[in-house]
Amino acid sequence: MQESYKLEHKQLSARYRRRMAILLAITIIVILISFWIGYYPLSPSQVWKAFLTGLGHTTDVESQAVTIFWKIRLPRILSAMLIGSTLSVSGSVYQGMFQNPLVSPDILGVSAGASLGAACSIFFGFPYWSTQIFAFIGGLTAVLLSYLISRNTVHSQTLSLVLTGTMITALCNSVVTMIKYLSDPNDVLQQITFWLMGSLTKVNMEGVLWSAPPMLIGMVVIILLRWRLNLLSLNDEEAQSLGMNPRRFRLLFIMASTLLSASAVCLGGLIGWVGLMIPHMARAIFGSDYRRLIPGCILLGGSFLLIMDNIARSLLTLELPIGVVTSFLGAPFFVALILKRRK
Repeated sequence: MQESYKLEHKQLSARYRRRMAILLAITIIVILISFWIGYYPLSPSQVWKAFLTGLGHTTDVESQAVTIFWKIRLPRILSAMLIGSTLSVSGSVYQGMFQNPLVSPDILGVSAGASLGAACSIFFGFPYWSTQIFAFIGGLTAVLLSYLISRNTVHSQTLSLVLTGTMITALCNSVVTMIKYLSDPNDVLQQITFWLMGSLTKVNMEGVLWSAPPMLIGMVVIILLRWRLNLLSLNDEEAQSLGMNPRRFRLLFIMASTLLSASAVCLGGLIGWVGLMIPHMARAIFGSDYRRLIPGCILLGGSFLLIMDNIARSLLTLELPIGVVTSFLGAPFFVALILKRRK
């Protein structure tokens, strides 16, 4: 029996490596294609020459192609990959912790808090870079309030977190609505609305470098401890019987996932449904073991959002907000998921 278990484990590992290799190849192809398409299309030779020019080599490529490659396409591609990966990993963690496949990264109010912070920054006329900082602080504050309030309730910690997160979300959304009502409709209101729809139009390399460190910290924590998510998917009593402190690790994963979600929102605005859809897609490909699921979410989420961004900036002559494109896919996916669970 032990030999059959080893054989089955070896087959699962080989299947996992094979599927990860295929997904990695697809991701690389999507990245290369993303450099080529856009309002100013770049040929593969222009992409390569522009890349070499940025490294100090002299080529015969146009200066406009070099600017587009380094100032527009590269930051945008990196942003899409980072945001898609972090949102999908965060959503996978939340679905495992709360034992509910219908939750998303904004269940504790991180997106609503980030929206409130960004709306305040835009309303008071602060520069664009401060909007990212306000959004980041707002998202962290909202989750912190949800956690502190949930500790003082008589219900279970999981139920208390969900209830307080819903309350904080409703409160932040009401304040954002009031700010929109008081804003100048010719300028400020348009900026707030555009940010809330989610877009990578204004992303630059400075914003990517600012958001990458907290994303990296949260991602490293989750990757190193991802096997404990398998235990958090059990009841607290079962996890404790296996020698694990579920309350402590749940707090640790909430902090790491909040860093991921807040950084993603402050970089690209509100981009919904990624954290709900991608974990289910990754689970269908790699299974429910978080040791394999988290790396799969990283590649699948990044490539998915990059494809959505390519559609958003090339489908029409006018660029669509990427949050609108993901919503077109997310809403039918959510309905199908509910119907599937009912069956």
